[in-house]
Amino acid sequence: MLPKLLTQIFGSRNERLLKGYRRVVQQINALEPKFEALDDEALRAKTAEFKARVAQGESLDALLPEAFAVVREGSKRALKMRHFDVQLIGGMVLHAGKVAEMRTGEGKTLMGTLPVYLNALTGKGVHLVTVNDYLAKRDAEWMAQLYNFLGLSVGINLPNMPREQKQAAYAADVTYGTNNEYGFDYLRDNMVHDVADRVQRPLAYAIVDEVDSILIDEARTPLIISGQADDQTDVYLAINQVAPRLKKQIGELDPRTGEGVIEPGDFTVDEKSHQIYLTEDGHDNAERLLAEAGLLPEGASLYDAANISLMHHLYAALRAHHIYHRDQHYVVQNGEVTIVDEFTGRLMTGRRWSDGLHQAVEAKEGVAVQSENQTLASITFQNYFRMYGKLGGMTGTADTEAYEFQEIYGLETVVIPPNRPTQRRDELDLVYKTNKEKFEAVVRDIRDCHERGQPVLVGTTSIENSELISALLNKEKLPHQVLNAKQHAKEAEIVAQAGRPGVITIATNMAGRGTDIVLGGNVENQVKVIEADASLPDSVKAERIAKLKSEWAGLHEAVKAQGGLRIIATERHESRRIDNQLRGRSGRQGDPGSSRFYLSLDDQLMRIFAGDRVRAIMDRLKMPEGEAIEAGIVTRSIESAQRKVEGRNFDIRKQLLEYDDVSNDQRKVIYQQRNDILEADSLVEQITNLRASSLTDVVRTFVPAESLEEQWDLASLERVLRDEWQLEVPLKALVEKSDAITDEEIVEAVVKAGDASFNDKIARVGIEQLTPFMRMVLLQSIDQHWREHLASLDYLRQGIHLRGYAQKNPKQEYKREAFELFSQLLDVVKMEVTRTLLNVRIQSQEEADRAAQAMEARADQVSNVTYTHPNEDGSVSQDPADGFDVSKYGHVGRNDPCPCGSGKKFKACHGKLS
Repeated sequence: MLPKLLTQIFGSRNERLLKGYRRVVQQINALEPKFEALDDEALRAKTAEFKARVAQGESLDALLPEAFAVVREGSKRALKMRHFDVQLIGGMVLHAGKVAEMRTGEGKTLMGTLPVYLNALTGKGVHLVTVNDYLAKRDAEWMAQLYNFLGLSVGINLPNMPREQKQAAYAADVTYGTNNEYGFDYLRDNMVHDVADRVQRPLAYAIVDEVDSILIDEARTPLIISGQADDQTDVYLAINQVAPRLKKQIGELDPRTGEGVIEPGDFTVDEKSHQIYLTEDGHDNAERLLAEAGLLPEGASLYDAANISLMHHLYAALRAHHIYHRDQHYVVQNGEVTIVDEFTGRLMTGRRWSDGLHQAVEAKEGVAVQSENQTLASITFQNYFRMYGKLGGMTGTADTEAYEFQEIYGLETVVIPPNRPTQRRDELDLVYKTNKEKFEAVVRDIRDCHERGQPVLVGTTSIENSELISALLNKEKLPHQVLNAKQHAKEAEIVAQAGRPGVITIATNMAGRGTDIVLGGNVENQVKVIEADASLPDSVKAERIAKLKSEWAGLHEAVKAQGGLRIIATERHESRRIDNQLRGRSGRQGDPGSSRFYLSLDDQLMRIFAGDRVRAIMDRLKMPEGEAIEAGIVTRSIESAQRKVEGRNFDIRKQLLEYDDVSNDQRKVIYQQRNDILEADSLVEQITNLRASSLTDVVRTFVPAESLEEQWDLASLERVLRDEWQLEVPLKALVEKSDAITDEEIVEAVVKAGDASFNDKIARVGIEQLTPFMRMVLLQSIDQHWREHLASLDYLRQGIHLRGYAQKNPKQEYKREAFELFSQLLDVVKMEVTRTLLNVRIQSQEEADRAAQAMEARADQVSNVTYTHPNEDGSVSQDPADGFDVSKYGHVGRNDPCPCGSGKKFKACHGKLS
């Protein structure tokens, strides 16, 4: 009772906000005469004045009344349209970073120009997000007339645009594009190997058109860039022949006595850490055998920069043969290698070892070697749009999802009143027993409207139903149009003429159509054609335009007299919001209109939630065939069912977000590290810190912290440093010479030796030449292990719900294990980068350049890249990066001309992921 009483006294939160906005509208209206008096140049000069004031520290809120008044005046001159007061209110809502619910036909496209202009004054760029490419292009070209008139630049971000055009689009003051393309650009920007290849600027402010469609309907499907890692089956098979020819050493060499080896060999096995190390003789033998197999050029070293991956494959093959055993670590079933869980002994179907180990085992067992299809990068719309400094959204239907907008995005929803009072009649639902009866009633209603000259919009929830109604109308010889969601340009023309007398239009989903249904039809396009005809004198143009408008006025009045646009819906959607979108197409700008939902007990929603109850009522009332129930209680029970479904869907989206937040936090760390590496002039400090940390970890394995000298295993430490890190450190001699030495001094000596070894490499080729190679080693290692980490998280996510049976919280378990996996990732990257840079042998600048190019080429060797994204109908699409097939041209060098004939280098054309 108390909240209701307080609302009656003080008004609702929405009413209080609108009251505050209306006060600002009065200020804007008071400025109109002042700006009307300015000529075009003086009005345009206001933009430069505003930018200067913002640069001096004036807030955008303080500028708002003047900026909005300038946009309204500019629109009157450039577009011949004046913003309504309610559009000014909507503009303030968007500027405040809220969601504006504004009914269809109230002018959301024009409303968006107000906050876009105001926020573009900061120079940080504003992104306007649409649901499809057609609307992005149309709105950008349409509103560019206003922005350009006021001195702002406009860019359009479309798929498959060359990088230079994308960079120009993002550099503009205002950028139009689709949600998919913004998201993919963000992911691609975090996969580049050169700062100059990025296209996006920092994400400052975005306005999302049809915000409910993008942030709610599509929130469950992430954007994914995936690709099949370069097929190296031949390499795995060839190295599998080499590995058995290397001999295992029995026993270990005692550095003091030179004894202990029972049988010399090419490698030693450390079963505790599941690692293998080549001996001095082993290196020579491996190089000889690899050369014989044609994998290593004659006279080349395994530790040459270009052969680092070969070393990686060799170690994987040795581990597969000597550490991982069939029916202990894995089983072979149905021609596949399946891992056995070492703790439970259960088969881990679907899991694969990383780092090429699984392929090495497959080669050993003679089964098909599967190339990994990796997720290269992934993000949900929820997490992408939450990265913007400020976010606003507009749609015709947001109020039913206000809780979700607030809960997940921190966006408050404000309902903007219509410019003119609504006159649409929303009739009660009619519920029939069977689908046959329902569709017969629908066709009767359509025929009645058509004969009277009233336009009809028929809404269905599936393409199947729209085709069924189309077939019924064809049978009745009733002319009609069916909307095809893939033909956006043609579709806009169909919608534009859907208000002509007697026109019948069938549509599956009316969200994000971007075009109003004007009673009597839309004459704007015909007027534009006449205005653009240079052969016609102005007097003839004016005469023809006047005639067109006069004809339209007659049609407009005729349609109004018949009751305006009639909405006939053939089914309730599981979301009230979608139903409201359909209804909202009628009654724009105070026009008359009506809507009616025709339902049957066979409809999915009715069958699941309310069918039995309504059927019992019908049976009790002994209703004859073809009769329908029309009662408020039935309509309310259906809406109650819809609320239950909406609640369930919200819970699913929220749970997905909670899991995705874990990988999102890790993604931010990885991408930040990549950006730091890309932007750094010098990487010496980063590499030095990694090396110190890695070598400290190695030493601590054999010389524990604060341990006694008797506990130290210096012989093994020296061997590991020599074999694995190419460091000769006489630690035993150092200890023998010293009266007293601490474990810290051992660490210091090893780190010092690592610094000296690396500094020697720098002295040979120069830091300028070595830096690109260091950068490529870092980026490739991070990218490779991040891809594997994404796969690990995916596997973990699939089975984590089973922890609930052990009375554990799956979300907490997922967070804990994901954190452990991420810590391992950082450790592996640290070790791998340090080992590579200490092992690599570079003798000249040419080799340094060659090595960097080889690393970059390997990093870009991900083929068959696919972009996976949600469609408007909720299904998932997979688009190849490009229709041009490079593979049939064999190997193409990065700096060779691209075989597509563009004239560009391969790396700047089809050699890029995008």
